[in-house]
Amino acid sequence: MATKSIHEIPLLLNIPWSTVSGIITKWKQVGTTATQPQSGRPRKMTERGQRMLKRTVQEVTNCL
Repeated sequence: MATKSIHEIPLLLNIPWSTVSGIITKWKQVGTTATQPQSGRPRKMTERGQRMLKRTVQEVTNCL
């Protein structure tokens, strides 16, 4: 695909031109197409904490 133009790739892959353009732009700016960390507040509970809470709630509801 490296030798194909930005107009040929969408036709070959049957995807929108805007998708191809976005991927190429992201590659040029960041150097990867992987999802980058987003800004925002971190979660209060870790995944482990969420699993522990779920188990505790299930135990309590089973005892009732």
